[in-house]
Amino acid sequence: MLAQQKQDITALFQAALAPILSGTEVVANVVLERPRDPSHGDVACNIAMQLAKQLKMNPRELATRLVDALLADPARNGLIDAAEIAGPGFINLRVSAAAKQSVVKSVLAQGAAYGQASAGAGKKVIIEFVSANPTGPLHVGHGRQAALGDALSSLFVSQGYDVTREFYYNDAGVQIQTLANSVQARLRGFKPGDAQWPESAYNGDYIADIAEDFKQKKTVSASDGSPATASGDVEDIESIRAFAVTYLRNEQDIDLQAFGVKFDNYYLESSLYADGKVDAAVDMLNKSGKTYEEEGALWLRTEDYGDDKNRVMRKKDGTYTYFVPDVAYHIVKFQRGFTQAINVQGSDHHGTIARVRAGLQAVNVGIPQGYPDYVLHKMVTVMKGGEEVKISKRAGSYVTVRDLIEWSGGGEIEKGRDAVRFFLISRKADTEFVFDVDVALKTSDENPVYYVQYAHARICRMLEQWTGDEAALANVDLSPLTAPTEAALLATLAAYPETLARAQAELGPHQIAFYLRDLAANLHSFYFAERVLVDDEALKGARIALMVATRQVLRNGLALIGVSAPNKM
Repeated sequence: MLAQQKQDITALFQAALAPILSGTEVVANVVLERPRDPSHGDVACNIAMQLAKQLKMNPRELATRLVDALLADPARNGLIDAAEIAGPGFINLRVSAAAKQSVVKSVLAQGAAYGQASAGAGKKVIIEFVSANPTGPLHVGHGRQAALGDALSSLFVSQGYDVTREFYYNDAGVQIQTLANSVQARLRGFKPGDAQWPESAYNGDYIADIAEDFKQKKTVSASDGSPATASGDVEDIESIRAFAVTYLRNEQDIDLQAFGVKFDNYYLESSLYADGKVDAAVDMLNKSGKTYEEEGALWLRTEDYGDDKNRVMRKKDGTYTYFVPDVAYHIVKFQRGFTQAINVQGSDHHGTIARVRAGLQAVNVGIPQGYPDYVLHKMVTVMKGGEEVKISKRAGSYVTVRDLIEWSGGGEIEKGRDAVRFFLISRKADTEFVFDVDVALKTSDENPVYYVQYAHARICRMLEQWTGDEAALANVDLSPLTAPTEAALLATLAAYPETLARAQAELGPHQIAFYLRDLAANLHSFYFAERVLVDDEALKGARIALMVATRQVLRNGLALIGVSAPNKM
């Protein structure tokens, strides 16, 4: 059902309950559900069973009074056809055909806005994802984060939230120094396998590319920040570091552009140190009384907040452990006005959750418990030609996002992007995923993205044969839509807004991929069971309207996850 219809039915129950609850302190919470068995009806409500004990009534007797009152209410005309009592007091309702068919006109009227809501109006949320170290090309795990984070961001936007997509660069620490040392070794003429090659160095071909451009004193620019010009001096480790970081940030920008992902803001870890945010966070923690010194190190009492043991903040050598800048960064997020923060990260970050949240509680600045939220994803295994692919020549030790896009599209970037995006959100984030490139290249029902896109293209082809005016469909009579396949399509179209709301609330963008596959399946079933361009003008008009509405919802859902809706396949 549509949201308004659920509200109307809830209001019918509230009106039926009003005289029964009058003079009591009983409060009714009407919850509508779908019956497990569709033959029982369209809507089920157990309010009679909930309230019977408080009202000292037999549940079936209470259910009978409610059904009688509901059916006598003129407001149910055109919405509820019948109401039945089942078992100990369940109330099952049958929604009228006209109410079910009305979804078509709702879709046609709202177009691209169908499914959108305003529940998040006035609320600021920051969604941080990808956040790759600028030490190499983006790998497939980053690709899963990009697909999940971007779709999740779009979900929140669809529900009215003010969303900021943010990329956090870990541009400080040991890995960055390792990057600089790797490029310097290449500049000195060494390569992987040589005795002089550093054991911890990065081995991919991209290190040689950076070294070559550094020698030529090139200038590189990332999506934000100042350009970096190479000095060309092999001994100038600071210039090497700055050039290599900017070079790889630019590479990652190119990968994200190919993936169709844009960020509103980039935040550098180094800025937390430069702006004194890390020192300020440590000072707040010290003043909170939640820190102590032991064996030359500074500790945080994270056990007080549910962690399994206390954690070191500052090591003996004076450097901070990695969770300290994370605490500082999230304090900044809260200070920037984000009432909700969501981090999309690999499951290897699970251990940081308790200590980051502990630090945020310990500073005692009003940050709510459970801040930030986390969406943790598991590994992606890439299969190609029936075998697992583990290494990319360019990266040296892993498959890159660019590899996956190019392979999955057979060289066509848009096709590859569509496949990678759809596949990487088509499972719950906390489940491991096997990405089969051979399946992504198939033009058959085995390929889920092709299956959904073909449903859209099939409707477009069908409508090309029709010469009517889509604007006139707003007034079409939908009563001829009575076939089982039509009923399935109508029900699925009506479920779209609720699906978006649930996926946003549960931080589960995979639900959109599930929904689109269901909608496509219903469309294909309809296509094989019924004809659209029939001689009966009334039936033809109703079915064309249904097809246009289905095409619109397919477009809306695909756009939300960043996948194209081609008119031809």
